[in-house]
Amino acid sequence: MLVALPSSIAYGIAVFGRLGPEGVAQGVSAGIIGAGVLGLLAPWLGGAPRLISAPCAPAAAMLAALTSELLAPGHNEAEAIGPARVVVLLMLVAALAGVIQLGLGAVGIGRLIKYIPFPVVSGYLSGVAVLIFAGQVPKVLGLPAGWEGVFSPAHWQTAAVAIGVATIASVLVAPRITKAVPAAIIGLLGGLIAFGVCAWIDPALRQLEHNPLVIGRLNDGTAGLGRAMGTIGTGWAALHWSDFERVWMPALTLAILLSVDTLKTCVVLDALTLGRHNSNRELIAQGVGNLASALCGGMPGAGTMGATLVNRESGGTTRFSGICEGAWVIVAFLALGGGIAWVPVPALAGLLLVVAARMFEWRNFGLLRQRSTLLDFGVIAAVIVVAVTANLIAAAGAGLGLAILLFIREQIHGSVIRRRISDGRLASKQHRLPAEQAVLERCGGQITVCELQGSLFFGTTDQLLTELDADLKHCRYLLLDWRRVTSVDFTAAHLLERFEAVLKKRDGFLVFSRLPRRLSTGRDLRGYLEQVGLLRENVRLFESLDDALQWVEDRILTENLPVHPGNEASLTLCDFDLLHQFSGCAEREAVERCVRERNLAAGEWVFRAGERADELFLIRRGVVRIVLPLRDGGHHNLASYGRGNFFGEVAFLDGGTRTADALATEPTDLFVLSRARFDAMALGQPAVGLGVFTELARALALRLRRSDAEIRALYDA
Repeated sequence: MLVALPSSIAYGIAVFGRLGPEGVAQGVSAGIIGAGVLGLLAPWLGGAPRLISAPCAPAAAMLAALTSELLAPGHNEAEAIGPARVVVLLMLVAALAGVIQLGLGAVGIGRLIKYIPFPVVSGYLSGVAVLIFAGQVPKVLGLPAGWEGVFSPAHWQTAAVAIGVATIASVLVAPRITKAVPAAIIGLLGGLIAFGVCAWIDPALRQLEHNPLVIGRLNDGTAGLGRAMGTIGTGWAALHWSDFERVWMPALTLAILLSVDTLKTCVVLDALTLGRHNSNRELIAQGVGNLASALCGGMPGAGTMGATLVNRESGGTTRFSGICEGAWVIVAFLALGGGIAWVPVPALAGLLLVVAARMFEWRNFGLLRQRSTLLDFGVIAAVIVVAVTANLIAAAGAGLGLAILLFIREQIHGSVIRRRISDGRLASKQHRLPAEQAVLERCGGQITVCELQGSLFFGTTDQLLTELDADLKHCRYLLLDWRRVTSVDFTAAHLLERFEAVLKKRDGFLVFSRLPRRLSTGRDLRGYLEQVGLLRENVRLFESLDDALQWVEDRILTENLPVHPGNEASLTLCDFDLLHQFSGCAEREAVERCVRERNLAAGEWVFRAGERADELFLIRRGVVRIVLPLRDGGHHNLASYGRGNFFGEVAFLDGGTRTADALATEPTDLFVLSRARFDAMALGQPAVGLGVFTELARALALRLRRSDAEIRALYDA
């Protein structure tokens, strides 16, 4: 309260003092009403505990400029605009600003402030500390205003210096004496005691009038308070639509300034208290407070940095501390104006100097020790310089601009390739026969698989080209998985066109998998790629990475195997590797008696998870996909098996239930080998049974080795 009240009065006089002698009293009333109404309503409804709301510098600057404009001789209808009407227009601006703030909070604009990077917040915090320090040093030294004479001790007032030093010393020593009383209160008491000693030595300090070391009388505007509110109430009824047209732009500007100032203070308060405010709720609360203040004839305001920091240093922890501030402003003005008038200004300045010193982020200088953090320090320093040389709003804008540069820097230095696998170390889930696997291993250098991530934009395209340049010189199939891509721009699309052109020269393909239907920005990615002309003849799209790999493998096998198993006639039992060791007719006939044939159409289930069975399936023709059903109704592809392969070995070996579903993805012919019939046959011909189990174990061992190699490749990538 002791910090917010004097500044609120000063801001009110800065605006309404331009209206003449009567405007000074109006300014005092407006400042006090604003501090009281905002102090009561904003904390009660707000979303940031400890925040103190009161008239602020942006509101004073904006309304003072508008007052000068309305009173300017060249202004339209200048003769018709008198001081009383100017006051009403100023209150209209404040009321509209409050309504706009309500709307900003209601639609969720406040959330955007939470995405400000910490270097910007840190720089803003330190900039505020520098501004507070620079503004309070002259007051501690007893100088009128500005820094003239700060470096000339002859101009210092001994009493002011003594009071300021006593206050600072009391604040610093207070925690060692007691923690029950806030250090700021003890510091203020120390300043009051020092002022009393100085007044005992210098009788001139015992006078309230014309005493530059004290706040001075606050009751000058009390007599005109009721009259001023009555004048404003009459003025509301005389408003016209043209008045709204005249002031809506200043109101919008004021609403944005007050919102940014409030939310910036909230962000700084979060950094100091390790808390988290509700930005939208706070904007709504500030809007209600400013609207109510305007209707009562008070100054608009925001969450103020200085008073908030003093509240925190004094031990305020809840929104009740802010409500108390508003209540005490009104009580102090009406009942205790004479006592507050004797509060020494150097003591308040000393309190703020300690607050500024503690608020400054001294640890930021440690960022100079490493080259990797020099840019972060540059952002912090730039925000501080702009805050000191221009204003805090400009500093916030500069910080956000530099934050964009930080984001681009991180995107450039971070890889957009999550995983890159080449040389055939990553295969599809279709289990191939040994002959096919040998071809794929020999031709593995033709395939490069890249899982992309993040943003593909002008800042990352060169890095993507650099990482893939070596692979593009020899591969024929570049598989790009898009599942983790968040955005794409035209520069990235042009680079992909370049990839496609390079691959086309060697009869290769650019293959996309898991292309998002829509990006996080809402863009239809497939439509965008079609629009820029990327989806050409040598570009293929697949729903899954496994489908893309399987398509590429099939192309390689077709090109390199004389007779690639595909649409040929169904295999006989002797064509399977499990039985190639049996050369005798009796052995083959024994196995043939154990199997039966089964034909399935595309999309027909071979078996479902949970079924109890003991059958091994040999694929004569077609493809069977093994899928794991999930609780949400979806499924996960485990493997695919084609002509000449087998599946269902788990239930065949242990006689338990099926652990997954099996689906024929195309017309399929099967041999079905029952474990019960096989065991009965093996009793009479144990050599046949041993031979089948030996080949089955060898095939499973090869599958496990391949799985190990793929897992290792994923980790290595």
